Amino acid sequence: MTTLIAVGKIVAPHGVRGDLRVVTLTDFPERFQSLKRIYFDDKSAATVENIKFHQQFVLIKLRECNTRDEAELLRGKYIQIPKEEVMPLPAGHYYLFEILDCKVYTEEGVYLGAVTDIIQTGSNDVYAVTAENDSTRLIPALKEVVRSIDTAGKKIVVKLQEEWES
Repeated sequence: MTTLIAVGKIVAPHGVRGDLRVVTLTDFPERFQSLKRIYFDDKSAATVENIKFHQQFVLIKLRECNTRDEAELLRGKYIQIPKEEVMPLPAGHYYLFEILDCKVYTEEGVYLGAVTDIIQTGSNDVYAVTAENDSTRLIPALKEVVRSIDTAGKKIVVKLQEEWES
């Protein structure tokens, strides 16, 4: 099976006919309108019958879910899609899943570790880079620091400021 990417999380049933209230985890909520099939955390799948937008939620009706009790069993599950179905991003923009596990090197070719977490601060992301000795270094995802990102090769090149180098 292909890699699955979460685009929403079921937070509650909606109504009595099995509709699901979903919080979006994507910058492209309109993408829900084209969904025909979704996958859950456990890799099970369901067929989408209807999509509606209501306040900050997406309401999803699945063919396999016809009662409030059935919908309640899905609470807390992530709605996922195949990685091949994600919306394309403009050049220089990346999905978090593309950055995670990338190997990070300095401009001089020194291996620093792999990206193990991405902290979203609001102003810019920060990459948590864990070295082979389990030490973690925080690197801001700023253009003057991150020199190149090769998602296909899973490689990031950074220019460290003096106080970060050790």
